[in-house]
Amino acid sequence: MDATDKKILALLQHDATTPVAAIAERVHLSQTPCWRRIQKLEEGGFIRKRVALLDAAKLNVGVTVFVSIKTNQHNQAWFERFNRAVTAIPEVVEFYRMSGEVDYLLRVVVPDIAGYDAVYRKLIQSVDLYDVSSSFAMEQIKFTTELPVGYAG
Repeated sequence: MDATDKKILALLQHDATTPVAAIAERVHLSQTPCWRRIQKLEEGGFIRKRVALLDAAKLNVGVTVFVSIKTNQHNQAWFERFNRAVTAIPEVVEFYRMSGEVDYLLRVVVPDIAGYDAVYRKLIQSVDLYDVSSSFAMEQIKFTTELPVGYAG
């Protein structure tokens, strides 16, 4: 991974539809070597996939809810049930196992409070949870899918 690879990654994650010719020009390569680098970055797993980012408000899922979950169950069978339940809910767009006071953190997108209540009911009917705490985002101040590439080595 050199500086040129990092520039290519930065350009692609900003706009994955950028033509190879334009990327090559910006990183001072000809098209074929640039294309080969992109292929190697994909093969190496640096580029997991290329996607379109959609507008949540236009899709009527403009309400973001952060759900903190605590459990008193710390066994594999419980986790597998919980994992299946959470991953089956399309409104859950992020799912993390945490350190500290909270065991799991979910980011949920819904149209409104009733939409969140439906998600909550799916969660509690699937597995036993010790504590569920929900926080509704009032304003999205920063949102990006672009990762810092400077640390890649």
